[in-house]
Amino acid sequence: MTGGRIAILGKVGDNFGAGMTGGMAFVYDVDDVLPIAINDESVVYQRLASSYWEGVLRGLIEEHIRETQSLYANNLFADWDQVKAKFWQICPKEMIARLDHPLSDKVAAASDAKRA
Repeated sequence: MTGGRIAILGKVGDNFGAGMTGGMAFVYDVDDVLPIAINDESVVYQRLASSYWEGVLRGLIEEHIRETQSLYANNLFADWDQVKAKFWQICPKEMIARLDHPLSDKVAAASDAKRA
C-alpha cells in the first residue's frame, strides 16, 4: 500500500503491512490476532485513539454500506460503540510526522497546549 485509506472488515494474512509506505489501514480484528500477523518493521499499529481517525473509519464503512448494501458492515456500524474497540489502525512509520491529524487525541491535545 502506497497511499489511500482502507477499512478491512475481515482477517488479514501473515506479514501484514510489509512494504506499506503510505496511506492508512484500519483492520477489524475480532480475535485479537493482528499483533502476531503484522510486520511491525515499517508500520505502527494501535487501537483507535483519535476521534478524527475514528470519523475517517466510520466514513469508509458508511461508503461501503452505501455502495454494497453489506448487511455485515451495516451490523458493525449499528453496534459501533462495542465494535470500534476491535479495530486496529495501521500507519507507516515514515508517515507519522506527515499526518494532518495525530494518531491519538492525547498527542493532539499536547500539541495544542504547546501552541497556546
